[in-house]
Amino acid sequence: FVGIILVAINPYKQLPIYGDAIIHAYSGQNMGDMDPHIFAVAEEAYKQMARNNKNQSIIVSGESGAGKTVSARYTMRYFATVSKSSSNAHVEDKVLASNPITEAVGNAKTTRNDNSSRFGKYTEISFDQSYQIIGANMRTYLLEKSRVVFQVENERNYHIFYQLCASATQPEYKHLKLGKSQENN
Repeated sequence: FVGIILVAINPYKQLPIYGDAIIHAYSGQNMGDMDPHIFAVAEEAYKQMARNNKNQSIIVSGESGAGKTVSARYTMRYFATVSKSSSNAHVEDKVLASNPITEAVGNAKTTRNDNSSRFGKYTEISFDQSYQIIGANMRTYLLEKSRVVFQVENERNYHIFYQLCASATQPEYKHLKLGKSQENN
């Protein structure tokens, strides 16, 4: 922790520090009583929301490949577990169900990352009066409009264009008059 800021590093491998036992260890704890962890940040936001009945925000920021999406997923799982939401096991899945579509439209291959987000996400999680999750809303915004018309050498446009071109022979896409991605049509 650096004040209220958590500096996390993506280890690029699975670690046993995100399971239910760890969630329960952080639940109800005060910030600083446990080791720095995304669950400590989530617990502090959850407690402040319940104590002060005010909206809270967690900003997850970092460079490409830093693990922002994974950190957000762990935060949502934490909220789903500690709030004992009736849809506990499915909240994270429902919120993230749009991810493949969002990533196809907003992710591209860069020289540093084959699946780099070129957009920002704002996820709003709604709680009821008992502080149980009742829903979520994800908003996205493109950061790199220029990628549509220009790519740096060894980089690609947004994935969706390649996926559409790969599906060009499907009857439902004939009206789009798509060709192979290598062609200049």
